[in-house]
Amino acid sequence: MHQPDETADTPYATRIPADISRPDRLLGPFTARQTAILAIAGLVLYGGWWATRPFIAPLAYTALVIPIAAAAAALALGRREGIGMDRFLLAALAHSRTPKRRVHAPEGVPSLPRAVPCRWARAAGAPPTAMNMPYGGITADGVLDLGTEGKAALATCSTVNFELRSAAEQHCLTAAFARWLNSLTGPIQLLVRCHRIDLAPLADTLQRDAAALPHPALEQAARAHAEFLAGLAIDGNLLGRQIVLVAREQNASHGIRRDTGAGRALQRLDEAARALGSAEITVTALDAEQSAALVGAACNPDTPLSPAAPESDLT
Repeated sequence: MHQPDETADTPYATRIPADISRPDRLLGPFTARQTAILAIAGLVLYGGWWATRPFIAPLAYTALVIPIAAAAAALALGRREGIGMDRFLLAALAHSRTPKRRVHAPEGVPSLPRAVPCRWARAAGAPPTAMNMPYGGITADGVLDLGTEGKAALATCSTVNFELRSAAEQHCLTAAFARWLNSLTGPIQLLVRCHRIDLAPLADTLQRDAAALPHPALEQAARAHAEFLAGLAIDGNLLGRQIVLVAREQNASHGIRRDTGAGRALQRLDEAARALGSAEITVTALDAEQSAALVGAACNPDTPLSPAAPESDLT
């Protein structure tokens, strides 16, 4: 009698590198940045001891520098939100010095008219700052020119229902995704964004094209579905989820054509499409018009979008 395979539904484990971008250790467990911070702090404390030793006792100096040494150690060894404390503080300082009110005004922000009373101008506060977009343009192939930061190519990804698969199918999907991660040769970003969906254009299209259907039952079903979509559009709370894959390429070194970065970014999207195809994920590269629309929607997320993209999942 054939014995059932008890391991058929046993989940498999796949090893995926979790910290492939971890910096190299330079001195024991310390990285180059940590070593530099600790060395500078040690030299400053030793220099202070050398300068104050004629009139400060060693025990008193030790008590005075303990908070400074603790702060330097926390700065070098501490981590917040997955990054080093030194970089976190630099980012916080840059954020505090960055204007919070920005508008898209390439021609500049005009000042208030002279007819406005001074008290009104003071109540309005500082004028907004013109926004500098982080990209310099979009090529015909849909690649964003990030200036000194290189190039970025965009693509949308379909989703896979992982929970409804068997253990063997989950193992195959995970292994395929792991193979793609292990094959990466440059930075990749996976962005999951939610946006509002406007179903009114789709409902109008169904109502307009229903009369051209070859059977009255099909026409009736199309009009009923259009009314259903119109009812969903009335609430205005329908959201779509979109997964965007961004392939980044740094600027080429001196002597190499600058447009090679754009070609390499598109090539990496093509490699991702082939690698993720075995994981049942469809990767669709965005052209210039679609990339511009995506960037515009990211700058103004309250703008409703048409559910034309097949990669969007209704939630």
